[in-house]
Amino acid sequence: MIRVAIIGTGNISAAHIEAYLQFPERCKITALCDIFPEKAEKKAQQYGLEVCIADSHKKLLERDDIDLVSICTPPYCHGEIAVDFLNHGKNVLVEKPMAASLEECDQMIQARDKSGKLLGVIAQNRFKDPIWNLKEVLKSGRIGKVLHAQVDSFWWRGHCYYDLWWRGLWEKEGGGCTLNHAVHHIDMLGWMMGRPKYVQALLSNVAHDNAEVEDLSVALMQYEDGAVAQVTSSVVHHGEEQQIVFQGEKARVSAPWRVKAETSLDNGFPKENGEFEQELDTFYHSLPSRPYTAHTGEIDNVLTALETGGKPLVSGEDGRLTIEMITAIYKAGFTHSRVELPITKEDPYYTVEGIGKNAIHFHEKTASVKELGTQTSISTGSDYGEKEKDTK
Repeated sequence: MIRVAIIGTGNISAAHIEAYLQFPERCKITALCDIFPEKAEKKAQQYGLEVCIADSHKKLLERDDIDLVSICTPPYCHGEIAVDFLNHGKNVLVEKPMAASLEECDQMIQARDKSGKLLGVIAQNRFKDPIWNLKEVLKSGRIGKVLHAQVDSFWWRGHCYYDLWWRGLWEKEGGGCTLNHAVHHIDMLGWMMGRPKYVQALLSNVAHDNAEVEDLSVALMQYEDGAVAQVTSSVVHHGEEQQIVFQGEKARVSAPWRVKAETSLDNGFPKENGEFEQELDTFYHSLPSRPYTAHTGEIDNVLTALETGGKPLVSGEDGRLTIEMITAIYKAGFTHSRVELPITKEDPYYTVEGIGKNAIHFHEKTASVKELGTQTSISTGSDYGEKEKDTK
């Protein structure tokens, strides 16, 4: 039985709690922690949990009834909490983004290696069938070399969203929509195409004058082989229509799933290749569905890794790559220059302090509230056509 502590009991903690509760024969939640302990008490009552309640993660470090820790706090303290638990022999699963800087990512990986414990990073979209299957299509080589990728990380958040005490501050949130929303899609891009060589970007805050951070960014990435990716990160797009599109030599594929293939006429203009489209569509729909999806799928993967002595699908190195790509977007946007990767330890943007010193304050934060409104529902991103598939 794997015993679990949840650190941070805000909105996203529900996804972790509900996922662990799917596996009562494999794990048990033994502790909840929040700097506002009444929030932890409320979560315990909501889910009928008999657990230890703590107001500091440090009070849980020495407990022998904790094997795995889910970190669901604001990004600025992910690194410290993860390192503390790893150094005390606990396994760690940390919410996205992995940390607020590459330095903190490296500290977490070093603590993992020293302790021999597991370190996983939440990237729950990898465990959704449309994303998993799109990765399999690319891996099969059927569409040939990827020439262009289009990432639309479109979200919408109201003005009051940034009134929450830790949001909208470089010091606490670590960044805006690029770090905290597009992190999902940038992870997908890194998973499917690897690290780019060069990054250029524009950053802006166009609709939230109560936040220091960006609410819109547009980045261009170029890879060693010449392929180009464009990444739009936003919390100003109505409809939250999110997609990732790959244009290959032979076809276009995407999540939500759509395939288009063309060949050339003798004058260079396109001719539809319906036969190849059908071949790709058949391959895509022949792939097996995940037994569990989203957070539940990833937590199943982490529990399995602990049970078998294996490694989680989303490792510390995976989380670090995503932070490196995001750091490059910030550096490029702040300096109005082309940034070359990898980002080294000597780079001022390697540390939280360096990012904070160079960050553009688009506006100043004008409100700070402990909790937002009475609504508890949150949007956690597109299902990429998963529900539509389930109803067919």
